[in-house]
Amino acid sequence: MLVAHFQTMARNNAWSNDRLHQACAKLPEAEYRARRVSFFPTLPATLSHILTVDWYYIDALENGGRGYDVFKDDEPFASLAELTAAQRASDLKLIAFCDGLREPHLTRKAILDRREAGRFAETVAAILGHLFIHQIHHRGQAHAMLSGTSVPPPQLDEFFLDQDLPLRAEELRALALPEAPPYKG
Repeated sequence: MLVAHFQTMARNNAWSNDRLHQACAKLPEAEYRARRVSFFPTLPATLSHILTVDWYYIDALENGGRGYDVFKDDEPFASLAELTAAQRASDLKLIAFCDGLREPHLTRKAILDRREAGRFAETVAAILGHLFIHQIHHRGQAHAMLSGTSVPPPQLDEFFLDQDLPLRAEELRALALPEAPPYKG
């Protein structure tokens, strides 16, 4: 059952990121790049952090070995369009990873390389849980930043319940995501 939850969360992650990026794309460039009050001072910095942390954890889950090298640039893309394309590619990679999971995979250990702090072995389930919480946390900050712009922040919580399907079905089709994950255990 936990595999099904992670498959759903990966889809929710892609859908939420897309909604947030679409809202940011409606902003004039100056408003998109304006300094704001949050953990990261701008929308580009916040969205870039979401992506680079995705890269870090997905790399660990796939035993890629890049570790903290993914963080060499705080804002790796000059434009929102480039950042959006990279986020979409990362989201699809995470969906594919979760769709390939089976219950026994959840207890497999993956190595998180934290540079000076050392290397830590964590379970796939723990890493995925942390990754999704991290995403939600920083998307919430970007959502709040958008509240102070000319573009209203998008609704990000119409995903899990069957009653919400009419609210998200068209967007899921546009993202080429099925309305329900494969739920393979």
